[in-house]
Amino acid sequence: MDLLTNLWKFPRGIERNDGVNGTLTWKAKYGSIVATAFDLVACDGMNEKGFAGHILWLAESDYGKPAADDVQLSQAVWLQYYLDNFETVAEAVEWTESNNVKIAQLFDPTGHLVPTLHLAINDATGDSAIIEYTDGNPKVYHSRDYQVMTNSPTYDKQLELVKTVDGLGGDKPLPGSTLASDRFARASFYVAHQVQPKTQVNALAAMFSIIRNAAQPFRTPEPGKPDASQTIWQVVLDATNLRYVFESTTRPGMVWVDFADVSFNEGTKVLKLDLVSKLQLEGGLAGNVSHSFHDPGELVDDLLAAGMDALEIVAKKQDEFKAIAKEVQSLVGKVKAA
Repeated sequence: MDLLTNLWKFPRGIERNDGVNGTLTWKAKYGSIVATAFDLVACDGMNEKGFAGHILWLAESDYGKPAADDVQLSQAVWLQYYLDNFETVAEAVEWTESNNVKIAQLFDPTGHLVPTLHLAINDATGDSAIIEYTDGNPKVYHSRDYQVMTNSPTYDKQLELVKTVDGLGGDKPLPGSTLASDRFARASFYVAHQVQPKTQVNALAAMFSIIRNAAQPFRTPEPGKPDASQTIWQVVLDATNLRYVFESTTRPGMVWVDFADVSFNEGTKVLKLDLVSKLQLEGGLAGNVSHSFHDPGELVDDLLAAGMDALEIVAKKQDEFKAIAKEVQSLVGKVKAA
């Protein structure tokens, strides 16, 4: 599944709302570089303070049915809220837990389903946390030791499973399948046994090597397993020197953004880096693309806003749509029988 991912530059001072009912509003304290899905959903990124976030699929997610007065965030702006407002993981965790933040789902037009996601966050101090929802409430796993996240099962079970692997506390051989738990074990093993790099180049190379080892290869899709989809891109972030590196597996090429070359000043424009059409093997983008962002224009902003509204409406009405689909299927069956 291709998410048509592009990179966006968002300056300080942007005014946003929760994408649910507009109850929660804010003005971005920090500028950020964000990788999006369909130019609508923030799914990976880092802000100018080195605070970063990463969204992945978690089949077990259950966001519950938020009450009207709950603090809510749409999946589209879940990550963006954290990038806009926090410098450290500790700040983000405290806000999440003290407000018992609820998540409102979106509709995925390509997979014809409502995504179930979990969020990893990290900062320039090396702190990390994973936020999951399995009973309608946020479950936060907060520790500098939590350096790997894949997909299913839930994080508490991943931590137990990995202890059975040789080199990580157990005696079982390092697993090699495409199961998320096996990929979690491999990534954990190689991170734990990584030699401290002496240069940024060494660090980036090491991280990409580990990610590729834990990535999902291209293959015949497995029906009903969106969390087992092939890896379509990977990123490595230098939270100290503020470099965001993006590599596509569907459009081979590696590009990076150096934050020192980008203005996040309030009042500067929202800019887009087109990776869908330009990140190509021949004649495409490569290397430092900090100056390759462009103004998408007001028309694009209007279209994106309309698209987001549609996804939110469909997600909110998913129960009604399921009931309608069931009734239609029933009628079709009756017609065939007649």
